[in-house]
Amino acid sequence: MSSIKRRDFLTKAAAGAVGASAVAACGTDGASTAAAQSEGGVISGPRVQWRVVSSFPPSLDILHGSAERVAERVAELTENQFTLRVYAAGELVPGLQVMDAVEAGTAQAGLTAGYYYIGKNPALAFDATVPFGLSARQQTAWLLHGGGLELWNELYDRFNLVAMPCGNSGVQMTGWFREPVESVEQLNGLRMRIPGLSGQVYGTLGVDVRLLPGGEIFPALERGVIDAAEFVGPYQDRRLGLQNAAKYYHTTGWHEPATTGELVVMAASNLLEKLDPALLRPGRFDRQVFVSPPDVDGRRRILEVHTRDKPLSEIDLCVLASQTSGLTGADLANLCNEAAIACARRHGSALVQRDFDGAFERVVAGVRSRRVLNSHEKR
Repeated sequence: MSSIKRRDFLTKAAAGAVGASAVAACGTDGASTAAAQSEGGVISGPRVQWRVVSSFPPSLDILHGSAERVAERVAELTENQFTLRVYAAGELVPGLQVMDAVEAGTAQAGLTAGYYYIGKNPALAFDATVPFGLSARQQTAWLLHGGGLELWNELYDRFNLVAMPCGNSGVQMTGWFREPVESVEQLNGLRMRIPGLSGQVYGTLGVDVRLLPGGEIFPALERGVIDAAEFVGPYQDRRLGLQNAAKYYHTTGWHEPATTGELVVMAASNLLEKLDPALLRPGRFDRQVFVSPPDVDGRRRILEVHTRDKPLSEIDLCVLASQTSGLTGADLANLCNEAAIACARRHGSALVQRDFDGAFERVVAGVRSRRVLNSHEKR
């Protein structure tokens, strides 16, 4: 595909559904010889199946799951004429070789993050995130309205690839550490898993930087091969079990203010003319990913954090956790704060069950309560 044609295509595809337009427009590798016609006559031609390799293990239902959601959307829009077979990290290629696999034609597309490949070109870090960089909203605005997507693909054109944004993690945590870090001097000699330009920054401070795919972080941290690891945030980190491998979790990270994942696809040229208008409808960012609330053990751990500095009287956090099914981490934080306010208003010395009962009613039922104590209550 010529650079002019590719840029023209990307301008149109910017309105595509969940990146499906980019995928559908970039090649026919994997097509079967059987032709098919949809019932409504809208979509016709050969059936196409692509291999999509992921940098993430299947346990990461948000990161790896975004490739599955793209596959579902593409199948839906094409009435199963174009399907994607998604392979988790390690199933077809190692997690950090996704871009190489798509370049080589081992797979037709891959879900990954650009900063894994700064050895190819340091500018690839900007496709994901850079230290002290853009927020998620700013990154999206830059990509869609500030020429960012065009710059992405000018860069990927050198590798005969096309890239499409595929979700953003938001700000990430500093990471999990086997020992607390309380000074810059303690970073010297620390073995830490961290990718991208952030790793280079840590390297100047004496950190022994390691680049590991997500699925290899837990065993390396548990066995002491590394001393610390940065990944994403509490939900995805817990899916990897990192809280069981390191005791200390430092927040909030300066290194990844908002990390964009991307779907990279082969820039094959012979399907551009066959792009169906149905794939160009608005909606690339029309999906929300719903994360399940924490389970009872997760709620207990969250309650432990938010009551750590609050005196409790005859409160069993295991029981309280069992009574708060469906509440999110933010809800539980509000619950503890509301209970503390109730305790202060009755001039109590410790939080008791009735403080939590009233707080639960206000948080869950949405009863509006005063957030600021008046001068009499402060006394």
